[in-house]
Amino acid sequence: MITLHGFAASNYYNLVKHVLLYKELSFKEHLIYSGNDDLLAISPVGKVPAITTSEGLNISESSVICDFIEETYPENALYPENAGERAVVRQIMKVAELYFELPSRRLIPYVFSGTEAPESLKVEVRQVLSRGVIALSRLCKFSPCIAGEQFTMADIYVYYVNTIVSAFGSSQLDWDVLAQVPKMKEWNDSMSRSAIAQKVEADRQANIPEFMQKIKTQIQAVNPK
Repeated sequence: MITLHGFAASNYYNLVKHVLLYKELSFKEHLIYSGNDDLLAISPVGKVPAITTSEGLNISESSVICDFIEETYPENALYPENAGERAVVRQIMKVAELYFELPSRRLIPYVFSGTEAPESLKVEVRQVLSRGVIALSRLCKFSPCIAGEQFTMADIYVYYVNTIVSAFGSSQLDWDVLAQVPKMKEWNDSMSRSAIAQKVEADRQANIPEFMQKIKTQIQAVNPK
């Protein structure tokens, strides 16, 4: 049985969890937070998520984990058979990561500390997000899935990327980023109504109080009064 290491407040943890649930695989969850020394025995750089396979192999980095799961358990395929179509799916995922998720992450410390990000940083983040908006507007089809008719890894990946964009990018910039990509908000709402997404979200909500307490403790340790 696969063990999924991490915590439910993490969007990348939830991404992998969604893939496992979609493929109807048996797995157990091991609650562990970033910064825990025990995590280094599982994940080389101490990041979540990570998995331990039934053979005892530890794998980290969400995209690597997802590819391992897809290759090891090909049922309920999340990539098209055609190589070109697979490349398009991966391109959407990479663009969303680089130009949507990563710039939005730069605003996380300000949201958690309840402060306003510097205007210079907001300008930089908005510029990168704007590139993502243009690229995803060209790449995404939403017919009805993000890359076309087939539900793929890109649907799961971008959905969980968007949780970071909405929570941190849009809130700090006062800008509805998802609304800038035609049909993305409607697709995102549809994704949120799936049984798997609702299960993952319920678990995330249950983990939030503990996670926020840990964040508060970390902030207090860095900025003691």
